[in-house]
Amino acid sequence: MVKTLFKATPRLALMGISLFWMYLTLGWRVQKARRAFEKQLVSQGMSKEDAKRLSACFSELRNSITNMLRRGVTVNFERQ
Repeated sequence: MVKTLFKATPRLALMGISLFWMYLTLGWRVQKARRAFEKQLVSQGMSKEDAKRLSACFSELRNSITNMLRRGVTVNFERQ
C-alpha cells in the first residue's frame, strides 16, 4: 500500500496543481469570453447595455461553479 501511495503522489500533486491553476484563471477566462460575446452582439447591431445584460450570465455561471467547488471542499473537510 505504501508503494502504491508513493507511485500515486506525483500524479495527485500534478492534478491538484492543475485544478488550482484552473481555479485561478477562471475569472480571467470568463471576462475574456464575456467581452468577446459583448463585442459580437454589438457588431450585430445590439445596444451595449443589452449586450452587457445578456453577458451577465457568464459571471453568474462562474459564481455558481466556484460556489459549488467551495461547498464540495468544505463538506469534505467537515466530514473528516
